Amino acid sequence: MAEIIQKDGTWVFDGDTLRLTPGRDKNVGLLRRELGELLVPLAALAGISFEQGKRTGRLRLRLRDGADPLLHATGGRLAEPHDPYQLIVESDRYGVAEYFVDEVRNALLLDQVPSGPVDAYLLPGPSVPLSVSAGDGIASFDGERVRLEWKWQAEDAKSAAGARTLPLTDITAVEWQPTVGLENGHLRFTVRAAPTKAPPKYDPNAVELWGFKRDPLMALVAAAVQARLPHPATPAARAALEDARPAEDAPAPAPAPAPAAEDDHDALLRRLRELGELHRSGVLTDEEFTLAKQAVLKRM
Repeated sequence: MAEIIQKDGTWVFDGDTLRLTPGRDKNVGLLRRELGELLVPLAALAGISFEQGKRTGRLRLRLRDGADPLLHATGGRLAEPHDPYQLIVESDRYGVAEYFVDEVRNALLLDQVPSGPVDAYLLPGPSVPLSVSAGDGIASFDGERVRLEWKWQAEDAKSAAGARTLPLTDITAVEWQPTVGLENGHLRFTVRAAPTKAPPKYDPNAVELWGFKRDPLMALVAAAVQARLPHPATPAARAALEDARPAEDAPAPAPAPAPAAEDDHDALLRRLRELGELHRSGVLTDEEFTLAKQAVLKRM
């Protein structure tokens, strides 16, 4: 068993499962505290990395695409304090962090866990019922239906329409978007046969978020709903998204592939630089970086 205990949280690996427990430090994000302890099966992992800094380092888990409804619903947009798959490590525990990484990587190799996408969720998502108040509304989910209620700050168009109840069977997609710069965030539900391009401020199926402390908690609602929708890799999910797409947004026919001989040398050089950046940031392991680099060099 491998274990690392920090103010930011505690990670324990028993050979089959990683137990991620958030710490009680004031810098731990509200979303992580509300999400609580996570049990991540080894089969859900694509990799692990450790980045050293002068004062603190960072452990990062990479999950396989489609394994976690939280990551799918948030599109990888969770900021560091709220990301449950990062752990800040004090400099005097760098050796422990490196040992932890070695133990997890060795288990991945021994179990021959693939790093590619999965076609079913391997984590259950947040438990229900739950209710979150943030931005211009209150979003509640009981496992079967979503209820949206509006605060006094909501636009008249929403307030006049009153509270919304969306059966899970009518929802085809859910998205959480954080506030970035001057752009407000949102929690938006795509409803079958009723697509809309209205901004979240006016969309009766969306809660607009303004960048306040509780905004990330709306990601819990998004993840709980996502966990109970058809997995995005299933034909049913793809068909539902096509049904919900506005006609003018229908994708154009894909262009014919260019001949292999037309590979641009400069583009390949840019790809090598991108791979190097991904490797340095810990997104790619040493082995993954080597394989990807060799593939690009062969094309050159």
